[in-house]
Amino acid sequence: MGAGGEQRVHRHGLRQDPLADRVADQLLIALAAKLREDVVTKKVGGGTGGGGGGGGGGQAVSPPPPPPPPPPANNVASVVIDQGPSNASVNTMFAAVTVCLPGSTTNCQTIDHIQVDTASYGLRILAPVLTLSLPVQATASGGSLLECTQFVDGYSWGPVALADVQISGEFASSMPVQVIGDPQFTSVPANCSGTGMAEDTVAAFGANGILGIGVFAQDCGDCETNVDNGIYYACTSTLCQATTVLLASQVQNPVTLFATDNNGVVIQLPSVAAQGAATVQGFLIFGIDTQANNKSGNQTVLTVDGNGYFTTVLNNQSPLTQSFLDTGSNGLYFNDTGLTQCSQSNFSMFYCPASPQTLSAVLMGQNAVSASVNFTVDDAETLGANEPSFVAFPTLAGTYPTTTDTFDWGLPFYYGRTVYTAIENTMTAVGTGPYVAF
Repeated sequence: MGAGGEQRVHRHGLRQDPLADRVADQLLIALAAKLREDVVTKKVGGGTGGGGGGGGGGQAVSPPPPPPPPPPANNVASVVIDQGPSNASVNTMFAAVTVCLPGSTTNCQTIDHIQVDTASYGLRILAPVLTLSLPVQATASGGSLLECTQFVDGYSWGPVALADVQISGEFASSMPVQVIGDPQFTSVPANCSGTGMAEDTVAAFGANGILGIGVFAQDCGDCETNVDNGIYYACTSTLCQATTVLLASQVQNPVTLFATDNNGVVIQLPSVAAQGAATVQGFLIFGIDTQANNKSGNQTVLTVDGNGYFTTVLNNQSPLTQSFLDTGSNGLYFNDTGLTQCSQSNFSMFYCPASPQTLSAVLMGQNAVSASVNFTVDDAETLGANEPSFVAFPTLAGTYPTTTDTFDWGLPFYYGRTVYTAIENTMTAVGTGPYVAF
């Protein structure tokens, strides 16, 4: 990967509200050449952890050749893995999103290279790329509604505004979105900024924004009743105070607001050769069992718990009970003492085995359905060394920095697969969300 790398992995946490909660990304900065992952909040919550069905127990699941591309349809958006707007992204999937002033069909802007993230919730746009002046939501006290997103090494701060949002042919009206780095709101509470530097530029994100389309609906359900949530603030020109926020006013998963095709998403990516690729084209399909192009089949269905987790058993070791699928992570992140970590200091959190290592894991849902998945880990320091233009790597993996009971199945898992993400409390032909299926 050249002179250095950046590991961007998610850290999920405990939720208390059965509707929702959130946690922040785990953000580890390496140096130079960047291995990208999203920097948006991770909300954990929603649903009952039940429902779902189908699939079998313990069958081997190798990535099959993806089906033919779906025909053009109003519920299909193209996605791409490329270098991104910072020319430094790796294993990062992007889509284009159109935002309009509420009620307008002319005051609109299409923004490309919005990162697609199946482990966060809501649309967040970087203010430097936004040309529209979106109306900021007001709080009950009459102030402006602001949101703080904290990371391990920094934070993002910006107002919650309203926008009409269109992705392909799907439309959400007057949807709350976060505008990160808005220069009109520079007074940041100390308990927000205390984690480090502001993360409010395209260079810091490696994207023009984040499209969070995970298994839950809201950004922070607990914030409806918990004042000291550390996320939402009511701000005047001189003072910001923590505030509760109604669910409808929180940053929301846009899929839940579509008129139809609103019970989940399907992501379809082709296989990527072991040595990598310069670009990868795929599809983001909205809805599950709502049209002919998003039908459930014989996929393995893994229901997730109220925190969005299923269980991974790696090499017959202790179960990793806080595992999740996530297009927003740029690698597979887990802890395995049998794999050699990289020696270069700016790659120290990645794995660098002497030769490619093929591993096997069993993924098990809350419904006790399981599937065996084989994957390969290669030397992160040498990936792309012979072809600097390559940015898609199916063998990129590293350690998970904060817990020992997590397996973060990042974007490499999605290569060569069709993966379903069903949203909490919604119905499909094979069960009730939240669940993932492949």
